[in-house]
Amino acid sequence: MAKLKPIYICSECGYESPKWFGKCPGCSQWNTMNEQLPAALSVTGRTNASNSTVSQIMSLSEIEEDVEKRIFTGSDELDRVLGGGIVIGSLVLLSGDPGIGKSTILLQICQHLGKKLKVLYVSGEESANQLKMRANRLNVNCDNLFVLPQTNVAVIVETIKKESPDLVIIDSIQTMVYDEIASSAGSVTQVRECTNIFMHTAKGLGIPIIIVGHVNKDGAIAGPKVLEHIVDTVLYFEGEKNYSYRILRGVKNRFGSTNEIGVFEMTGTGLKEVANPSLMMISGRPKNTSGTCVACVMEGTRPMLAEVQGLVCATGFGTPRRMSTGFDYNRMSMLLAVLEKRAGYFFSNMDAYINVVGGLRLDEPAADLTVALALVSSLKDKPVGDKILAFGEIGLAGEVRAVNNCEQRISEAYRLGFEKCIIPFHNYKSLSKELKINVDIIPVKTVRDAFSALVEE
Repeated sequence: MAKLKPIYICSECGYESPKWFGKCPGCSQWNTMNEQLPAALSVTGRTNASNSTVSQIMSLSEIEEDVEKRIFTGSDELDRVLGGGIVIGSLVLLSGDPGIGKSTILLQICQHLGKKLKVLYVSGEESANQLKMRANRLNVNCDNLFVLPQTNVAVIVETIKKESPDLVIIDSIQTMVYDEIASSAGSVTQVRECTNIFMHTAKGLGIPIIIVGHVNKDGAIAGPKVLEHIVDTVLYFEGEKNYSYRILRGVKNRFGSTNEIGVFEMTGTGLKEVANPSLMMISGRPKNTSGTCVACVMEGTRPMLAEVQGLVCATGFGTPRRMSTGFDYNRMSMLLAVLEKRAGYFFSNMDAYINVVGGLRLDEPAADLTVALALVSSLKDKPVGDKILAFGEIGLAGEVRAVNNCEQRISEAYRLGFEKCIIPFHNYKSLSKELKINVDIIPVKTVRDAFSALVEE
């Protein structure tokens, strides 16, 4: 029998090579190539080609369509991001920074699910007593919640087959170990193959499984990118450490939209849903202060208001400083260039800062006009009215381009007491007459028109 030659796998990105490298060709990290034998990569959950039988193919019309069954978690915000609940037989990955609230929200939904369903909570990081202490703090005391402090994947799978729970939670995937793989827990190979085994278990038994995944120092999900391809849904918890608000965002969802977000507030008794995020984001706004303006962005089907603050001051160095929090830095630099070239507002010798209040990140181009108004307001020291809202995409020619869901944005602003909206000109024609009567709508074609509307106010 020929001797098996070892292969080398990067612990950071999963790059495989027949020879060792000091620097990984895949991710350019040093000293991450670890030696492994090919035999260690075989997993019992996969089908052996020599023993498999020939499968029969079916046409699409012959396949019976089953009604999509979902489990409601009891949290409207979580169900919104999942697309209406947890799909039976799906594999969900929940990731986020340490201490952001991943284990907290999962333990909280167990209180609701445990009333009717059997839930198995597999804890690889905490003992049973530690989990009980956290459950008491969160007021979780249901009888159908069963705890399994275990890290061996084979034992966990056998327990799932024996007990047949309605939902399984794995906390966390980085602590799981498969004995046939000769690498430590948390390595790329262990994480990938353990996730594969859980995927086969979820699909084969029709039991939904939620796995918790940690993130690395760059903020990406720890383990190879293939981990995100294996699972059906990837949810990401994000939020600033200095803020109590948390945003749950869907990065991938085979059974729903990835545009929806859920907003939570971290309290002493766990995570609480924020039913009205717009009101939360704009509460405590300063009155009659320059450099602040309100934007309305769409997060899936939900319009959200966010306060954008800009600060412009004379620079003390040869090169002006630019800083952006919650808004793309490169797009901010582009807007400053457009304001100088097309509108005549010079920032060449001025430091410029942008901050989105509440820890929210504005990735939608509709926030361009809001950022521009905040910067010019600070530059001219002229406040934008407290009851004024603005949104629109700005092009390199200084034009204000149309955005989608314009009527929903204005309706949300009107509901929260805003009286005037500066919008793109091409969106004005499609608005209803009732909305035009209730709200003072100012359509603008260029950034110059938007600033002129503020001057005339």
